[in-house]
Amino acid sequence: MKLCGSDIIVRTLIDQGVDVLYGYPGGQVLNIFDSLYKYQDEIHHVLVAHEQGAAHAADGYSRSTGKVGVCLATSGPGATNLVTGIATAFLDSVPMVAITGNVPNTVIGTDGFQEIDITGITLPITKHNYFVTSIDCLQETIRDAFQLAASGRPGPVLVDVTKDVQVAMYDYEPLPPLPLDEPFPAKDIRIQQAADCINTAERPYIYFGGGLITSEAQDELLQLAELIDAPIGCSLMGISAIPTDYPRFLGMQGLHGHFASSTAMHNADVIIALGCRFNDRCTGNRSKFVRSARIVHIDIDGAELSKSVQAAHGLRGDIKKTLQKLLPLIHKQDHPQWREKVSQLVEEEAASLDTRDGLTPRNVMNVVNRHLTETTPVATDVGQHQMWAAQYLNFKNPRRFISSGGLGTMGFGMGAAIGTQMGTHEHPILITGDGSFGMNLTEMATAAANKIPMVILLLNNSVLGMVRQMQTLFCDKRYSNTDLAPRGTDFVKVAEGFGLKATRVASLEALDAALAEGFAYDGPCLIECPMDKEELVLPMVPPGGSMGDIIVRIGD
Repeated sequence: MKLCGSDIIVRTLIDQGVDVLYGYPGGQVLNIFDSLYKYQDEIHHVLVAHEQGAAHAADGYSRSTGKVGVCLATSGPGATNLVTGIATAFLDSVPMVAITGNVPNTVIGTDGFQEIDITGITLPITKHNYFVTSIDCLQETIRDAFQLAASGRPGPVLVDVTKDVQVAMYDYEPLPPLPLDEPFPAKDIRIQQAADCINTAERPYIYFGGGLITSEAQDELLQLAELIDAPIGCSLMGISAIPTDYPRFLGMQGLHGHFASSTAMHNADVIIALGCRFNDRCTGNRSKFVRSARIVHIDIDGAELSKSVQAAHGLRGDIKKTLQKLLPLIHKQDHPQWREKVSQLVEEEAASLDTRDGLTPRNVMNVVNRHLTETTPVATDVGQHQMWAAQYLNFKNPRRFISSGGLGTMGFGMGAAIGTQMGTHEHPILITGDGSFGMNLTEMATAAANKIPMVILLLNNSVLGMVRQMQTLFCDKRYSNTDLAPRGTDFVKVAEGFGLKATRVASLEALDAALAEGFAYDGPCLIECPMDKEELVLPMVPPGGSMGDIIVRIGD
């Protein structure tokens, strides 16, 4: 049958299994929105308040489900407003397809109204992007985009379509999604060499990141840990991959990671790294990073092997497939001295925990833990609150911690929480701070309009907490432009103005009651909780320091 280009776009999205997408209309996507109206019984479009919110919502949908998230924007500022969200997905390897409209072919290159080279702008932050100027390749391009976004190491793909292509007529027939690239294990010789290395370990440590979740290799990871008697740590992106209470799991490692996890990694003689990037937040000063350890690094993306730290054995391949071939080659091991050392580190960490009363970060997160079910998604913005959530919250199932890692995008959380709820149909909680929340709080309009059941826990310390912390510790308390108190924003009134249920608490007991009420409420609600601006995220690694220089408490 013959359809116009905009109908082909929407029908192809439906063929790909897309049930929801997020966007904002404009002149150069007018036809696409007309087609969305025609097919509204088969695909649901969510009108956001800002295109950045659309990208973050598509991102949250993808992180929480493993499916490809989709966002849509018009040309010019509509397209450029997607950029931060696309970059966020790119740095965290999140599969997404962003569709943008552009001016007609006859106007391209003339600086027409709202013309922008969005493919040029997004080239460094996409797996690939397409500029569609001919109707005959439109359907094929969209199908290719979905295949590419989800294959191998996932990531965002952009498809920019000129206005005349959207109105042109062309043959269309429904086609199934293209098959994803077949996962492959690393080469046998590499696996054997890695096994030989692991079999000689006396202080093994397993470190995993978000790639483990993508590969769904949790069972193989746990088998390996039991087989070699190893403690386990993770990156921020790895949180929720395995249950927090798993006995060998020491929690997040790195800049603000758990003392026991970071120190055990620092003292290991063999590190088995699974689906992680060894970025600077993991390593600290790379010249001092575990210089005596041999690193066995498994990743689907060969570009990550020895990119940041030198791997003794770099294995390019799917983590699950590679571990399945590695496990039969591993000898059963027992490391009582190493086990005792790690236990001592855990005890040392426990002794340093903050046991003060009142609305401290740890106490607040412990109250949140009481209300989390095994499937409750937790989204965060970026800042101190993000690290407190990463340090203290408990998870049972994967894809339940939704947070921006690589780009560290303040304002990510509100859109991401909306996408997470619509993807999982669970009742999420967004943990945010007043600095991050202020950036995209307009998405409360989206939550209210769509009656999204979600709890927003706003930790308000009236400052840009993480930056102020660095000013406290490393700038002799010269607080330059981190005080938000002069703004005087009443977030409860703002939330109510958007149509949300909102309250302010002043005690742990009140917080407990408000959370119970919020999770029982069939719509979005905001709970504002005060936080002392002097609260710090600890442990932390000082600038230029290594994991051996961790600050556990001020004065160390």
